[in-house]
Amino acid sequence: MTGSETIEVLITVPYPEDILEELRAVSPRLNITVRKPENVTADMWKRVEVLYAARELPEVDKVPALKWYQSHFVGIESERGAGVLEKPGLIVTTMSGAAAPQVAEYIVAMMLALGHRLPDLMANQRDKGWPDRRWERFEPLELRGSTVGILGYGSIGREVSRVLQPFDVSILAAKRDVMHPEDHSFRLEGIGDPEGQYFTRLYPIEARRSMMQECDFVVSVLPGTPDTMGLIGAAELAAMKPTAMLVDAGRGGVIDPDALYTALTEKKLAGAVLDVFVKEPLPPESPFWSLPNVIITPHVAWTSPAYRQRAAKLFAANLHRYVNGEPLYNQFDPEKGY
Repeated sequence: MTGSETIEVLITVPYPEDILEELRAVSPRLNITVRKPENVTADMWKRVEVLYAARELPEVDKVPALKWYQSHFVGIESERGAGVLEKPGLIVTTMSGAAAPQVAEYIVAMMLALGHRLPDLMANQRDKGWPDRRWERFEPLELRGSTVGILGYGSIGREVSRVLQPFDVSILAAKRDVMHPEDHSFRLEGIGDPEGQYFTRLYPIEARRSMMQECDFVVSVLPGTPDTMGLIGAAELAAMKPTAMLVDAGRGGVIDPDALYTALTEKKLAGAVLDVFVKEPLPPESPFWSLPNVIITPHVAWTSPAYRQRAAKLFAANLHRYVNGEPLYNQFDPEKGY
C-alpha cells in the first residue's frame, strides 16, 4: 500500500486521545475515526479500508473497501464464523504478542501458587487450623531448580521462558516448527525470546509426551485450532510425574477435560490451574469447581490495564507497515488456524 491517497481507518474499541494521537502520527495519510459499532453509519462502513474491532463485525456487503481487519484480541476463534472474514483478499491480523507480559506473569504466579500449596493453605485458613505435621503437609515443590515444560513456544511461551531465567530452571519447549527456534514476529521491547536462547531443549509437538514426562510443571499456551483440540489427552497426562503440576492458559479443549479430571481425582497429577475451558463461563455444575487441588480463574490471564497501550503499539507498527506496503505482523493463516 503505497501512494498518497487517504486511508480510512475505523476503530470500534474505545481508546484515549493520547493513544489515538500516537496512531495518527504514524502517517498523515491516515484518517482515523473511533465509533462504537452501533454508531457507525452506512457511509462510514462503505469507506473503511482498515478496521480495528473487538469481535463485533459488519456484514461483508457493508464494507466493500475493506482490505485489512486488525482484531483487538490474540485469538479469533469466536470471530471465524463472521462472513466478512471470508472477503477475498482481506488481510486479517491478531494481537499476538500484546498480552505476553501479563499472561507470563500469571503463569509464573500460578506455578508458584501450586508449588507452595496455596489451595491447601487457603482451605486451612478457612478451617482456622494450625494442623499437626504442617511442615510435611505444606512442603512445597519449589520452582527453583525444577523442570518446566512449555507447550507452544510463541510470544507467551517465550516470555514465560524469559521470566523464569532467574529461577535456574530447565526449560523444555515444544513447538510446531523446531527447525526455526528464532522468532521474528512482533514483540514488545525487552520481551520474549526472539533468538531462541532460553530453553534447554526444543521438541517437535509430536514428541510432547516425551517432554512432559520430564517435567515438574507443564504450561499449555497452545492456540485453539482443529489440530490442537484434544492434543493433550489421557496418554500425555499419564506420562507426567504424579508430583507434577499443570497450568492451562492457552485455549479450552486443547487439554481433554475428562482425561484431566480423571488424572486429578486419581492423584496421577498433583494439581492444576485452569483459566480456559471448552464451555465458558464454566458451568456451576462442573466437577472441576470442587477439586481441592485445582485453582480456577475465569479466563482473565490476559487482562491488564496496560493491554490497550500494548495493543496500540502493535497496531501502530502494523499501520506503519501497511502504509509502506510491507508485510503485516501476526497475519492469520486459515490453514494453521492462528
